Amino acid sequence: MRLKTCCLLNCEIVCCVLSWSLVLGQIHYSIPEELQIGAFVGNIAADLGLDLEQLSSRSLRISPGSRKLYVDVNFKNGDLFVKERIDRENLCASSLTCVLSVDAVLEHPLNLYQVAVEILDVNDNAPSFPKSQFRLEISEAAATGARFRLESAHDPDIGNNSIQTYQLLPNDYFTLDIQMHGGERKLPVLVLRRPLDRETVPMHRLNIIAKDGGIPIRSGTVQVAIIVKDANDNAPVFPQSVYRVNVLEAATVGTRIIRLNATDLDFGKNGEIIYSLSSHNSDIVWEVFEVDSKTGEIRVKGKLDYEENKAFEINVQAMDKGYDGVPSHCDVLVTIIDVNDNPPEVTLVSLSSTVSEDVPVGTVVALFSAADKDSGQSGHVQCQISERLPFKLDSSLKNYYRLLVDDLLDRENISSYDITLSCTDAGNPPLTTTKTIQVEVSDINDNVPRFSQRFYTANVMENNVIGSSIFSLTAFDPDVADNARLKYSIPETRVQNDSVSTYVSISSDTGVIFAQRPFDYEQMKNFQMQVQVRDSGSPSLTSNVSVNVIILDQNDNAPVIVHPLTEFGSTAVETISRFAEPGYLVAKVSATDADAGQNARLSYSIFQATQHNLFTISSNTGEIWTARPIVNRDASKQRLVIVVKDAGTPPLSASVTIILSMVGKDIETFSSVSSSSEGPASTPDLTFTLVISLGTISIVFLIILIVLAIKVHKSREAVGDRHCSLGVCCCVDTRKSLNGIQKASRNLQIPSNYIEVFGGDPLSQRFRYESCSTLQSMKTDFITSNTFRSSADNNFSRNQSNRKKSLEIINSQKCNNIVSSEVRCI
Repeated sequence: MRLKTCCLLNCEIVCCVLSWSLVLGQIHYSIPEELQIGAFVGNIAADLGLDLEQLSSRSLRISPGSRKLYVDVNFKNGDLFVKERIDRENLCASSLTCVLSVDAVLEHPLNLYQVAVEILDVNDNAPSFPKSQFRLEISEAAATGARFRLESAHDPDIGNNSIQTYQLLPNDYFTLDIQMHGGERKLPVLVLRRPLDRETVPMHRLNIIAKDGGIPIRSGTVQVAIIVKDANDNAPVFPQSVYRVNVLEAATVGTRIIRLNATDLDFGKNGEIIYSLSSHNSDIVWEVFEVDSKTGEIRVKGKLDYEENKAFEINVQAMDKGYDGVPSHCDVLVTIIDVNDNPPEVTLVSLSSTVSEDVPVGTVVALFSAADKDSGQSGHVQCQISERLPFKLDSSLKNYYRLLVDDLLDRENISSYDITLSCTDAGNPPLTTTKTIQVEVSDINDNVPRFSQRFYTANVMENNVIGSSIFSLTAFDPDVADNARLKYSIPETRVQNDSVSTYVSISSDTGVIFAQRPFDYEQMKNFQMQVQVRDSGSPSLTSNVSVNVIILDQNDNAPVIVHPLTEFGSTAVETISRFAEPGYLVAKVSATDADAGQNARLSYSIFQATQHNLFTISSNTGEIWTARPIVNRDASKQRLVIVVKDAGTPPLSASVTIILSMVGKDIETFSSVSSSSEGPASTPDLTFTLVISLGTISIVFLIILIVLAIKVHKSREAVGDRHCSLGVCCCVDTRKSLNGIQKASRNLQIPSNYIEVFGGDPLSQRFRYESCSTLQSMKTDFITSNTFRSSADNNFSRNQSNRKKSLEIINSQKCNNIVSSEVRCI
């Protein structure tokens, strides 16, 4: 065990800190309360056997548990010091021992030490009484030796530092005795040593001092004020035995008649007087009058009536609050003065609270009488009603008045009347009685139901749901009850030869119109109907209104491509010359949309293309143009996917695929064997082969034409002039070429009738021909041109020849393929 002593010179407090070595993981210190912050408690590092380095490396910390952290560790010197002000009285109250328990925690390895800091009491509190002054009442008749216990003082310190004694400053009437309570608590007791006399000394002031046993001694003082109570030896006395007073019979409840004032020479409760009505008074006095027990004021409690009682005698009793008090009595004579205090009385004899709005003028609504209990002029009564009402008063009957209808009634204008009757007597001052009669005007069915508009327009989106609400209309009837209970209906009419009930229905109670079928804008744009409303009166009244139902377009139809006509699924085939210049019309896409407005506004665009920079399309017309010259590296087959989209929400679209075959420049472009050009050495052999093939095909084609012409001639009567044969369509009608290689025109018009040839060759599906003779001449020119053409021509001549030769070969092949093709006239 080690003993450490610390002296605090500034505070003049000697602090002895006692610490023990670690025993079973516990350390104990003792310090006095109220030490300054930073005061030394003990060297916890030494008590734990740790040096300063271990103190930091093992992370020593103080854990206060649920309390505030009152002590902490200084890591520089290992001292445990006071961190917060310690008040033993707040920490442990009146407990004899006060121990502050904290835990010292070490990490690496983990160890827990319990630290108990005992807080020693110092005499830092003086005794104090709960009040600065005590008040004590003692009767002057109290006997000598009477004891009066006082409230004790309080000292939060313990032991000798607590209260040890009480001292009474010297006086002539009292001494002080100390009484033990509970074995330890000391209570001060006053002892009367001589009789008291209130008339001599009405109050005594004593000073009591409470002292503790600390060093230095502290004390507290309280003043005791002793009030000497008087004995009840005097009775109350009235200045007069009889009082007289006059009161108007119109005096209201609470009116003061008189105020009595008795006196008592005693003090305190012996001199406090209570006033009351004595038991000698009659019942009518108890009903009409009352007396205030404290002030002695007599007031009107009930109604005074001169005709019933002209005077009253009131007996009043006065008694003090002392013990064995003696009462005193006086009489108050009250005379009632007659006044005009009775207003006219209005009695309703008969009343028709409900009057029909069609009653004739002069109908009796109510019968009442008016009278006054007063006599003479005060009993004469006159009555009237407010002006500007369709009613009047008739006073032809004695003492009775009749209320008559004086004008036509209209319930829709005013449904009820509050008629105020005013009856006034002739007294001075005159009194008036008012009475309100409520007359209800009953309804008749005199108003036709009305719609808020003369014509309604209902907008309905097509493709609506069957049974959905499409419109609501409301009628108004100023009548009430059954006369205003409305039923809605749709009179039978025809809409496009069908009953209107197959289109719409209406809720008879609410006027909500429901669709009975889905509407289609493309089939019907609008229709009209009548809506009828009928009230439930007798007889019932009706009103009609027209409703124009407008079907709104919905984007429910996708664009339909009408040109070009696809022949291989969704693919159309066109040809284009490799010599086509920029701006040439290649093809035109046309589409329609069954919708209207924005839903039918179409736009064209190229969705996919083999080469995006080669072609362009007009977004408005659908015309496809060449955007640049065609070069050798461009593929011989160009695939375009054209998308047509409307402007609806959401937009709908359609697409068509167009395959463009490049022709010209090299004849082998149309060969199914190879798409590459051959050298000059192979040209004569190919030309010879083509001439023989074309000649053979031409002969066969002519034979077929002759046979078909004969058949057409025989069946002309049956089919008429509109029947079109192959020979007629091909050889009679002469048209300009629409093969897409002529100069582009913004005003291009597609002929209404042209030949479409569907052959086995997908690269050339549609050609237009001027005549079969033109094709034959082109074939002859082609043979002659190839026989005499020299291979030594210059490059310019060769290019022109190749271009002409390509066109002639294409057209020749087209004509020869007609044998195995299907011919259609448009």
